[in-house]
Amino acid sequence: MAWALLLLMLLTYCSDSSSQQLLSQKPSELVSPGGTVTLSCILSSGAIGDDNYPFWLQQRQGSVPRLLVYTTSTRPTGVPECFTGSRSGNTMSLTITGALAEDDADYYCSVWTGSARHSDSVRWGSETKTHPVTLLE
Repeated sequence: MAWALLLLMLLTYCSDSSSQQLLSQKPSELVSPGGTVTLSCILSSGAIGDDNYPFWLQQRQGSVPRLLVYTTSTRPTGVPECFTGSRSGNTMSLTITGALAEDDADYYCSVWTGSARHSDSVRWGSETKTHPVTLLE
């Protein structure tokens, strides 16, 4: 399954951005240590389903992106239970419970809509770049 997600991410990276559907996300979130934060991505039209292959990535400064959740709520082996994915209508969400210093990172959402949509325009071709979740000291 992991190879299929890597392929999907590659296809997302390489696809065109001519479709009118956009995936948007708030520019940043703040959370206190031990607190809970929910990140949401909104698809501009249509509902998000498992057939859109929704997934969330985390990228810590200086590190490669890490897959946190795929097919809405499935966590790969090694991803802690504090990361929970969900969706409702045109919105997909990632909840981080019991935030730790290591959760201070950029988070990216992605869906497949026939041509890929991702929340980082610099590398993925749709909407605006996601800014970090910042842990308050």
